[in-house]
Amino acid sequence: MKLRFLGTGTSTGVPEIGCKCEVCTSTDPRDRRLRCSALLQEGDTTILIDCGPDFREQMLRADVKRIDALLMTHKHYDHVMGIDDLRPYTRDKELPIYADRETEMQIRAFFPYCFGKVKYPGVANIRIEPVSANNNFNVGGIEVTPIRVFHGMFPITAYRFGKLAYITDMSYIEPGELEKLEGVETLVINALRYSKPHKTHQTVLEALSIIERIKPQETYFTHMMHHIGLHSKIEKCLPSGVHLAYDGLEIEVD
Repeated sequence: MKLRFLGTGTSTGVPEIGCKCEVCTSTDPRDRRLRCSALLQEGDTTILIDCGPDFREQMLRADVKRIDALLMTHKHYDHVMGIDDLRPYTRDKELPIYADRETEMQIRAFFPYCFGKVKYPGVANIRIEPVSANNNFNVGGIEVTPIRVFHGMFPITAYRFGKLAYITDMSYIEPGELEKLEGVETLVINALRYSKPHKTHQTVLEALSIIERIKPQETYFTHMMHHIGLHSKIEKCLPSGVHLAYDGLEIEVD
């Protein structure tokens, strides 16, 4: 199984418009972050996780030929607004989008022309498949376990694929759902900035406390803003086995 990080930035991306900080002006390509998304591949199956406003650029960079399913974590703009650009992947098939009820409602509100009885010519050919934290599902032979986490006050969805788990935009997780992460060997988890608290996102320090409880072999931080610091500096400060992900990074998972 292979995971490719398509985007590792927060809602504003990095560099942030108008900012002249050392991260936003860095020439290190690892400090340039599109909005958060990832691509999971195993055998002939390709799963996209989130589809934000940078989706078109991400697909051109990665030269992705096929998508078999889209897994949505939640309804926010930076995770859903690329859905219209799914059109090249749905010309000869209907693409399932797995989403909880809140996310489904937002997708239908943003893209009503994809769901009418008479669809506008050329729109993305998509259908919504309901997701709940109590029901696993299968995509092309890949077992998917939804996990409910909280993004501030409202629940969103993280996903586990065997020994890999992908979590973004989390501020906390309840003990019962944390148990679903037992045995995870590769963890992808959000870390907005290093230590200054945020109401709806974890910091690096808060994420490290989750890592200590799960004890994965390798961890990769995603959904980072420019305030996290330079990739080259922060990477050196992290414990063994903990890394900052970056756009284009590919990792292999057993």
